[in-house]
Amino acid sequence: MTWFVTTLQQYPELSVFLALALGFFIGNIKIGSFSLGSVTGVLLMGVLIGQLKIDVSPTVKSVFFLMFLFAVGYSVGPQFFRGLKKDGLPQVYFAVIICILCLLVPYAIAKFLNYDVGTASGFLAGANTISAVIGVASDSINQLNISAAEKAALTNKIPIAYAVTYIFGTAGTAWFLASVGPKLLGGTEKVIQECKELEAKLGQSVSDNDPSLRSALNRVIFRAFTVENEWFKNSKTVNETEEYLESFGNRVFIERIKSNGKIIDATPDLKISFGDSIVAGGQRSFFLTDQDHVGKEINDPELLNFTIETVSVLITNKEVIGKTLAEIIKNDELISKNFHGIGVNRVTRAGVEMPLSGGLKIERGDQIDITGLKHEVDRSANFLGYADRPTTSTDIMFVGVGVLLGGLFGALTVHIGHVPFSLSTSGGALIAGLIFGWLRSQHPTFGRIPAPALWIMNNLGLNTFIAVVGISAGPGFVEGFKELGLSLFIAGIFASLIPMFLGLLIGRYIFKFHPAINLGGCAGARTTTAALGAIQDAVKSNTPSLSYTVTYAVGNTLLIIWGVVIVLLFS
Repeated sequence: MTWFVTTLQQYPELSVFLALALGFFIGNIKIGSFSLGSVTGVLLMGVLIGQLKIDVSPTVKSVFFLMFLFAVGYSVGPQFFRGLKKDGLPQVYFAVIICILCLLVPYAIAKFLNYDVGTASGFLAGANTISAVIGVASDSINQLNISAAEKAALTNKIPIAYAVTYIFGTAGTAWFLASVGPKLLGGTEKVIQECKELEAKLGQSVSDNDPSLRSALNRVIFRAFTVENEWFKNSKTVNETEEYLESFGNRVFIERIKSNGKIIDATPDLKISFGDSIVAGGQRSFFLTDQDHVGKEINDPELLNFTIETVSVLITNKEVIGKTLAEIIKNDELISKNFHGIGVNRVTRAGVEMPLSGGLKIERGDQIDITGLKHEVDRSANFLGYADRPTTSTDIMFVGVGVLLGGLFGALTVHIGHVPFSLSTSGGALIAGLIFGWLRSQHPTFGRIPAPALWIMNNLGLNTFIAVVGISAGPGFVEGFKELGLSLFIAGIFASLIPMFLGLLIGRYIFKFHPAINLGGCAGARTTTAALGAIQDAVKSNTPSLSYTVTYAVGNTLLIIWGVVIVLLFS
């Protein structure tokens, strides 16, 4: 054991990986539906390892924290700037009001209880479950005109207060919004019914038989048939056949024809004769119920042996931005030119899957997964925007320049009275991420960060930073926890719930939001993904995600900046 401790002290980088491994293990343990989460798990394990008095260079945490903040900004940038447009402004105003409440309520409680700036910063971070405040507030405290010893004492209190308040901040907020929230908005059963009505409204203009607007369960599939229906006694073109089948409520595409033993790729004017074999693509219900309109299904490996492709497309085309899926798919000219043979599997916005319905409006930066033959997918992807095909390559130059420029901007200092004020390099990296993420959505040919790489930047960046914070604060953590524990935990309950309670009332009576939009907006403004999942389970609908993305983008930006503001207010 002595050798192990000595080795960690001699090679402190190993202690960081130990904290990460143990923290993710502890954080993923579930008791019922609750778990600590990786961030809290890593922090607690870092504090435990910190009892061994291990000295880790602060530069390590700075590097990873900047990487994390840039990734956060990059992820939400398109939705943040989209929200500033006219149709998203009510949700932006709503998120701003909630974020201000999330600052003022903890500030007022901290002032009333005479917390110092370090405790108040950690209190703000934990009650609002915004881990990045730990780093931003620490950077701001280190700019204060106080001694190095005072700075260290204050920054060491931040993770203590965070750890005490974070657990209820996460679990309590999810419970409140999912269980109490619907009751405040008219009752759970009433909210469930209103969410069903919203789903119906979103999809009312599109036939239930449209395969392009179905879940993955009913997406486009391909089957082979022998043409035996009397309708084909006089040869019909592919175009006539598709119109004939659509008259029965089925949008079906003819992809290949086998005539006299020869296989031909379908074109609109190609003739289909009685006795030919065809490959049709469409939804499952057609193949189960209406195949008699063509003939019996056959198993022809040669005819069915062709390649299809599923691609995620980044939306940039102004012709589809702002239109609903129904408006896009029911436009005959667009279908004939760009959507023949194409099925839509899902739509994601800022990493959140949207309800797949005809009333869903498509926005710039959305990711739409489409399926079809490769040449059809290529044509449709070129029309919609940019085919975001899987790759392992990250545009590191883009990331490096973004973090550098953001850090340089954040390092600029303005004096307000005798107090130096700046966004700090961390705040600058966040702003740069927002701008660079938006640029990527406008010009998707550069700045690619694949989803797995973005996950690493987010999770490894934040958790490495948290591990170093915990290890550094470890020696004083136990005494601080004894001093602040119970009273701080109770104060954290009020700091977490009051903004949510007021937010629901504001959303209902002032903004007059639909309950689903209200609940999703509250979860987004507080950046509580766990709450979004709990809400969707409670109301038996995924419609709350419609308001989550814009409010999340605003909340994730403002709540992090509050780490600077809380220090300024206390200073």
